[in-house]
Amino acid sequence: MSKNLFGARDVLTEKAGQKVYYYRLDKLKELGYDVDRLPISVRVLLESVLREANDYDVQREDVHSVAGWKPVNAEIEIPFKPARVILQDFTGVPAVVDLAAMRTAMVALGGDPKKINPLIPVDLVIDHSVQVDEYGTDTALLDNMALEFERNNERYEFLRWGQQAFDNFGVVPPASGIVHQVNLEYLAKGVQSRPEEDGVVVYPDSLVGTDSHTTMINGIGIVGWGVGGIEAEAVMLGQPIYMLMPEVVGFKVTGAPREGVTATDVALTVTEMLRKAGVVGKFVEFYGAGLSNMTLPDRATIANMAPEYGATMGFFPVDDEALAYLRRTGRLPDEIELVELYYKAQNMFRTDATPDPVFSSTIELDLGSVVPSLSGPKRPQDRVSLTDMKTTYREALVAPVKARGFELPAEALGNTGTLTGTEHTIGHGAVVLAAITSCTNTSNPSVLIAAGLVAKKAVELGLSSKPWVKTSLAPGSRVVTEYLEQAGLQTYLDQIGFNTVGYGCTTCIGNSGPLPESTVAAIQEGDLVAASVLSGNRNFEGRINPYIRANYLASPPLVVAYALAGTVDIDLSTEAIGQGKDGQDVFLKDLWPSNAEIASVMDAAINAEMFARVYKGIEQSNAQWNAIPVAGGDLYAWKDDSTYIQNPPFFDNLAGGPSEIVDIRGARVLVKVADSVTTDHISPAGSFGAGSAAGKYLIERGVPQKDFNSYGSRRGNDRIMTRGTFANIRLKNQLAPGTEGGVTTDYTTGQVTSIFDASLNYKAAGIPLVVLAGKDYGMGSSRDWAAKGTMLLGVKAVIAESFERIHRSNLVGMGVLPLMYKDGQSADSLGLTGEETFDFILPATLKPREDVTVRVTGKDGSVREFVAQCRIDTPVEIDYYKNGGILQTVLRGILAKGEGVSA
Repeated sequence: MSKNLFGARDVLTEKAGQKVYYYRLDKLKELGYDVDRLPISVRVLLESVLREANDYDVQREDVHSVAGWKPVNAEIEIPFKPARVILQDFTGVPAVVDLAAMRTAMVALGGDPKKINPLIPVDLVIDHSVQVDEYGTDTALLDNMALEFERNNERYEFLRWGQQAFDNFGVVPPASGIVHQVNLEYLAKGVQSRPEEDGVVVYPDSLVGTDSHTTMINGIGIVGWGVGGIEAEAVMLGQPIYMLMPEVVGFKVTGAPREGVTATDVALTVTEMLRKAGVVGKFVEFYGAGLSNMTLPDRATIANMAPEYGATMGFFPVDDEALAYLRRTGRLPDEIELVELYYKAQNMFRTDATPDPVFSSTIELDLGSVVPSLSGPKRPQDRVSLTDMKTTYREALVAPVKARGFELPAEALGNTGTLTGTEHTIGHGAVVLAAITSCTNTSNPSVLIAAGLVAKKAVELGLSSKPWVKTSLAPGSRVVTEYLEQAGLQTYLDQIGFNTVGYGCTTCIGNSGPLPESTVAAIQEGDLVAASVLSGNRNFEGRINPYIRANYLASPPLVVAYALAGTVDIDLSTEAIGQGKDGQDVFLKDLWPSNAEIASVMDAAINAEMFARVYKGIEQSNAQWNAIPVAGGDLYAWKDDSTYIQNPPFFDNLAGGPSEIVDIRGARVLVKVADSVTTDHISPAGSFGAGSAAGKYLIERGVPQKDFNSYGSRRGNDRIMTRGTFANIRLKNQLAPGTEGGVTTDYTTGQVTSIFDASLNYKAAGIPLVVLAGKDYGMGSSRDWAAKGTMLLGVKAVIAESFERIHRSNLVGMGVLPLMYKDGQSADSLGLTGEETFDFILPATLKPREDVTVRVTGKDGSVREFVAQCRIDTPVEIDYYKNGGILQTVLRGILAKGEGVSA
């Protein structure tokens, strides 16, 4: 609880006879700080430390540090206490598993399990488990939901237990929507409040989430970003997040989008610009008069993609459009009034006349320069103008793999395959999957209405999706269905195959479901580079479907257009999509709606009552969820035969205090990879086969392949997830040249074997392991299992040229040492092949970002050394490393205090 150490608490207003307090930032002006020129995102951090300062976990000096923010900061560590935590079920289940395991460990150590309880509001939205098995039919939604409950019943029983066992823990059930869209449309309040003395104190809504796209909420002026599950659990238990003072890149927006340009086009352009600028680990704050030409859903689309451009956040300040959005989505008038009152009182309310804050650096975009675009075929930052799509795709077919191409020989370019049982022949570039998916775009009515209008015109002209295209529509909330039906557009989407398949992430996270066998046969017959077009945010190789190698991100109306065309090997700006029922060519311009047409439909079809109706009682809205039986009790009854939920070994041997830092000696390389290895490569979320280590484990326990489900659905079982670590079918481990997938050379035997089996041999021999990596190691979703699995395989250190922010933090949170090559150095420049033995010389007084010596012994016995930077970035992370991880640190701290965590 805060102690008002700076005398900043004041009365904002009174409601129902109760004082409403806030902590005035302008109080710090008396100390000489020019808080009005700080980036608004930094002011949110400043308010947090000002309010929470207690001379314990938030020090007075922290307030001075943030108030004194400079464009270029020294490496200053600051604490941040978010107002709440949000989870999705893939990452949320293991978080709840860990909390349940901590309760079990508390009992084993003689403590009270009720001490393990969230202290701040936590919401879990179940959105990652639905898969597109059925599509293109009126019953697809119900069929997929039935399969979802059948496959995930054990997980859902566990979450229902957690819902009743833990305080401050709410669950939004399956088939309700996608976590970030539900957050934007319903959970977010703009300001939060809590009791304090004789009234309540209000403060900015803020959060962390166990999904990297938590940043979508930045579009409404709320500070929040993705963290690993282990960090989120610590926040739930009252711990601050410790972070380095951020640099803030100002992104100035001018002008207005031209006719025919969508919010998706703007987001892909911003992603390309910021990835080139290098904003990894930085805040990006949007400013300028051009913001007034962007709707809030347009802003949220851009904010959603912050992980794709590498930033911690993509922040848009609160302004009149934010208030209008709150009204449009059915928030209560007194809540909206309080948001406006608070942000204006704190001088944090943006207008076109707001003076530009001081930033670390700036970038500028004229919205009028944006053109229709896609991104791909392998990364979201690789934007392609629609007019260049055909040329760029053809270049990718022959480009080297290192240049993100497919390296096809000339003689293979004409390959084709025939769909079994038909006369349809497809070639390279055939669109075999077209998905309107992901909260990135389904939260934006303008692009959903545009997709519906394209479908309407296509049906009226006599066009249909090509028969080899698997089509799907997975809205991020049920509101989307309401307004598409109100506008009379859903029927046209249905007629071309875009029936609603579920309310969840689906294709965007790899839950695209199986392709028809006839399509797979055609792809295999011609060894084809088949394509997908999806309205998501991720298109990494191997993510969308194992048989699809080229994946393109696009706006929903373009997804529809490519489904009609059936190929990406086409210039939609000049070539006909197909022939209408009159035999005449139909072009994209014949289908594309005008901005005025879209706006007219939106005005007629969408209203605040629609949102209020959909979200009223949503927590109890799913009858199948409500019918799941719940076993009571403070402790979860672990089941030895469960293949979904297991008590993880993280708290074994926890007795005693933290360990001293010691050298890591005799380490062998388990995995050596190049640049841009993602968390999808490290900890895949999609399906897995019977021949995989995880598949063999399940078969040995009597689980048939049809019931394997996905890796993501089994994240509550460490036995599955450890076997799945580094098991992505597209992983290229340089220790096993000429292979793809989760294999390595096991230097205890000299044989090429699975990474998991090799790890068992190393563990039996007492040999620690190391991973060698290139640039941007761990980019992608905020998957705690990418770090947990790494640790459980026996990896003690990872050396990379650079790390993605969340994955670096997660490695430390699991007691794995991240090291970074010095500038200009790499495994290749140092001549490291992965066959060597490594010693890491670590001082007992290891300091954040200290240089450490790495001793390398070649297989010929030669010894050499190089220096790497320790990427344990803060003193608190040093404590995490000593304790073996963040959760062990928290649990030992609770036991040491001898006091309860819960009220």
